[in-house]
Amino acid sequence: MAPIRRRVFISGMVQGVFFRAYTRDVASSAGVTGWVRNLPDGRVEAVFEGEPDAVASVVDWCRRGSPGSRVEHVEVLQEEPKGEFDDFTIAYRGGRFF
Repeated sequence: MAPIRRRVFISGMVQGVFFRAYTRDVASSAGVTGWVRNLPDGRVEAVFEGEPDAVASVVDWCRRGSPGSRVEHVEVLQEEPKGEFDDFTIAYRGGRFF
C-alpha cells in the first residue's frame, strides 16, 4: 500500500504535558516517520508519513493526547508523501524545522 502524509495541528492544553514525547513514541511504535514541534501560539504541529492505517492510528491518538493533556481541536491536512524522513523526531526551536 502506498504511503500517505498528514500534517496535523493540535489545540488545547498540549504544551508542557509531554505531548511531543508521547507523540514520538506512538508514531515510532506504529512505524510512522516525521516530526512534531510546539508552535508559538500554543498548538502542536506534527507531520506523519507512512502506511495509511498506521498514520490514521497516530492521528486518532492525537485526538486523545497524552496523559495530562486536554485536546480541544485537531486539524488534519492531507499532503503528498515525500519520503524524506528516516524516523520520527521532536523538533526544537533552533532545530532543522524552524
